[in-house]
Amino acid sequence: MSDQNILQHTISLLVNNKPGVLIRIALVFSRRGYNLESVVVSPSNDPKYSRMSLVASGDKETLDQIIKQLNKLVDVVHATDHTGDVTLERELALIKVCCPASKRGEILQIADHFKCRSLDITDDTMTFEVTGSTEKLNSMHMMLDKYGILESIRTGKLVMMRGKIET
Repeated sequence: MSDQNILQHTISLLVNNKPGVLIRIALVFSRRGYNLESVVVSPSNDPKYSRMSLVASGDKETLDQIIKQLNKLVDVVHATDHTGDVTLERELALIKVCCPASKRGEILQIADHFKCRSLDITDDTMTFEVTGSTEKLNSMHMMLDKYGILESIRTGKLVMMRGKIET
């Protein structure tokens, strides 16, 4: 498999809200050599079900097989690959950066540009909350990296179809 065939795929699932479902889904990916890069699980509007948003990289043919296998699992109501679909996607990150008083103005300008929310400030650190696309969060991280990122945590990608289509 060449690197040109490897794409990042965003997959959403509606699953029964039961213990062990996540591990069974992860095993389907693992058996096919796919690495899960991001996993977000949350309740749906019906407490019997949970929503999962997964991000994984690999070739399209293998992913098609994975989606078919996922849809055969008893606890999976449906699985959908959203790669190439028009969707609403967001991530959230908390980023703690070294922030000496002499650099505070520069760092606050960067945070303002990315529409971040300041969550905490100490004599030598600032912690920001930033939401948006994966690309926006990556850019913010890159801009703050030169100041010294002490800690960073991200939620993973949330995905939802636009309009009345439910996934």
